[in-house]
Amino acid sequence: MTPHFFGFGSLVNAATHIYSDTKPARLQGWRRTWVSTPARDLAFLSVTPAEGHAIDGLLAAVPNGDWAALDEREYAYTRVDVTPQVDHDMDPSPQISLYRVPVADQDAGTDPAPILMSYLDVVLRGYTQVFGEEGARAFVDTTDGWHTPILNDRATPRYPRHQAMSDMEHAFHDALIAHAGAQVLADSA
Repeated sequence: MTPHFFGFGSLVNAATHIYSDTKPARLQGWRRTWVSTPARDLAFLSVTPAEGHAIDGLLAAVPNGDWAALDEREYAYTRVDVTPQVDHDMDPSPQISLYRVPVADQDAGTDPAPILMSYLDVVLRGYTQVFGEEGARAFVDTTDGWHTPILNDRATPRYPRHQAMSDMEHAFHDALIAHAGAQVLADSA
């Protein structure tokens, strides 16, 4: 059976990848979190084990089990098998992996690297498209690390898979960011 990945961030936004066989799913026993690593000067969205918690995401088939393109895209992450922890409607269950930043690579320093707004916009759009506005709100509520500042790069997006968004989408995302209590920084670049 064709293996699948479980996307919990930008991979939920199907416009950021070439994998078309997608299905909503739920991952049990994990939470999303913003982390910093020495690998780059921007925050990564990752997951951490968390008993009693669950997050929504997107399953997509990886044709012929060819993980090379995804492994390259997710270069600072490690692929982890989460097959028994994913709730979905496929029978039989395929092998399911996700990408997470290894705990050993996370920088526990006091000054976290900022989150790119252009990245966060793409993630929130994906959750809104797949799970509706309530799904985007749930993304915020089931993600830790909102003390991490957000760098507002909308005028000159740095995220390579950024997408043009409407004023209405930006207003919705801004309301979610305010709800999370996150600090937004002006981009000086």
